Amino acid sequence: MADTDIKKGLAGVVADATAISKVNPDTNSLLYRGYPVQELAATQPFEAVAYLLWHGELPTADQLAQLRETERAHRALTDEVRRAIELSPLDAHPMDEIRTAVSAIGAADLAGIGTVMDAVGTPEENLQRSLRLFAAIPAIVAYGQRRRRGQDAVAPRDDLDYAANFLWMTFGEEADDVVVDAFNRSMILYAEHSFNASTFTARVIASTLSDLYSAVVGAIGALKGPLHGGANEAVLHIFDEIGEAGNVTAWLDEALAEKRKIMGFGHRVYKRGDSRVPTMKAALDSLVEHFQRPEVLALYTELENRFVERKGIYPNLDYPSGPAYNLIGFDTLTFTPLFVAARVTGWTAHIMEQQASNALIRPLSAYNGVDERHIEGYTADTAAVHVASRPEEAAG
Repeated sequence: MADTDIKKGLAGVVADATAISKVNPDTNSLLYRGYPVQELAATQPFEAVAYLLWHGELPTADQLAQLRETERAHRALTDEVRRAIELSPLDAHPMDEIRTAVSAIGAADLAGIGTVMDAVGTPEENLQRSLRLFAAIPAIVAYGQRRRRGQDAVAPRDDLDYAANFLWMTFGEEADDVVVDAFNRSMILYAEHSFNASTFTARVIASTLSDLYSAVVGAIGALKGPLHGGANEAVLHIFDEIGEAGNVTAWLDEALAEKRKIMGFGHRVYKRGDSRVPTMKAALDSLVEHFQRPEVLALYTELENRFVERKGIYPNLDYPSGPAYNLIGFDTLTFTPLFVAARVTGWTAHIMEQQASNALIRPLSAYNGVDERHIEGYTADTAAVHVASRPEEAAG
């Protein structure tokens, strides 16, 4: 093992090629199919970005209209999926709830297909499966938050775009344009990020020729972890702990002395700051002004300034998105399911890309356990006698 070059966490390992996204090191911009994500967030509805990730190009007006028609037709939850959600305890984490609901959607869709090989699906079938999940997940997230509040589900509307309908189903009222715009931008910013942990999980599962739904369920499990998707929840917990801007210095002194990990800062890919942050910060600014909550911005700014000053580590996307979702009205536990709703577009794009040029993902490991050893008294003859005696022992 001493001579083996182990890449812990697969850091620096290039596992495969992808045409879906990359970070341009020259501009520090995250690109979706070549487009800087900040440009997409400023100009496109989320449905158009989903189309881009799946097809490689932005849709024409007719293509966008067709996608929207299909998406709106699949927004409502079936009774079976609703019952699956209701089987989850109210105090279960919403990520467990959404994982179960997606599994139920997959089981119903694949029922009667035949063998597991048949369930892999054609590219056309997997595109339709991707669209179904894209359409249904907002209703899962919205119903989850409402039932934890003791509220009834709100039916989707087919006269609202994706972001506006998502907010309608969650809160039961039409959101103001500034809120819809901020939420739409956040969905685009979270939609895709190359071979992150959950996407890689989805590609590993897809590489076994399992079905798309199984790969998405696995990705949801990976995203639940606080080192990945759960970080935006953690940011709000930090804000709650601190309380107000005047408490930042004392709180930070104590947190750093205890060597606590401060969530919402740092990123393995970005070394000069997360390129998505300015766009999400602008959305947060618009929400702070809209809801007249300057104290939120004061706390945000003070913690960022003091942490960068002390550690030289800059915010990632989770830092502005947490308070933004809080201002919109989402419960903190709902933040990571919102990540699922966005990232399912990137996951499914990667699943389809993986299966289009597949190789089973199966890395090696460096063994560092005990050397070979043997059971005392074991010989080949005693093994043969033991095997031969098993039928009699079972009969007796």
